[in-house]
Amino acid sequence: MAYIIDGKKISQEIKDELKVQAEALRSKGMVGALAVIQVGDDPASSVYVRNKKNACAYIGIESLSYELKSSTTQQELLDLIRKLNGDDCVKGILVQLPLPEHIDENAVIQAISPQKDVDGFHPENVGAMVIGQEGFLPCTPAGIIQLLKRSKIEIAGKHCVIIGRSNIVGKPMALLMLREHATVTVTHSKTRNLKEVCKEADILIAALGKPQFITADYVKEGAVVIDVGIHRDAQNKLCGDVKFDEVEPLVSAITPVPGGVGPMTIAMLMHNCVESIAGKE
Repeated sequence: MAYIIDGKKISQEIKDELKVQAEALRSKGMVGALAVIQVGDDPASSVYVRNKKNACAYIGIESLSYELKSSTTQQELLDLIRKLNGDDCVKGILVQLPLPEHIDENAVIQAISPQKDVDGFHPENVGAMVIGQEGFLPCTPAGIIQLLKRSKIEIAGKHCVIIGRSNIVGKPMALLMLREHATVTVTHSKTRNLKEVCKEADILIAALGKPQFITADYVKEGAVVIDVGIHRDAQNKLCGDVKFDEVEPLVSAITPVPGGVGPMTIAMLMHNCVESIAGKE
């Protein structure tokens, strides 16, 4: 029977720790707000934005909400970001992705001040991560590191296979696992013999964006499996990139969907927000 890694429980522990830290900062007069910008009314984005605001309220951080029409121009969005960059009361800026097709996501990410880039997507923060300097880390990969560490799962010396090479999860995940002294293999859509490569993993991280793609054939007995995906199956139930019922009996530890990686992303966003208020970036 696999150990089920409880992301809800671990994320709550982190938020409780951050609540104490935010109160300590407030007692020294160190406060600040997170500005959350949503362009359009995509239902999934609206849920994520609401969750982020609720987390801010729990931690004790002010959140400012900017809900813009989907017809908002790129220049109007960039002008708002520039205004928030110059507002000393705003310590973090988050633009909910994806954006409407007429807006260049890269231009928007690069417009956010690196010191307020609590998503950890700005090239300056990404570069700092690559060379091991201080900077905001992207929330999902940082959350996965915390899931492993707080579950007492050894990373150093282990072979970690990551399925997916996105800028948001796959690539930064590889860098953070290297930082923890894992041996890392990154696989993707052009990888040959994907099943064989995955079966070599001590820690398998699935971030490929295909529902229930990873079956027992991809997993070594006793491996640790981290499922980053979130989808709806044919019955409209939430599922991940991993076929949980088939893989779980084989492995030593696994994250469920929902309740695994997802809550950690918001917990680590809150971590970055508290760091930004403390003046660390």
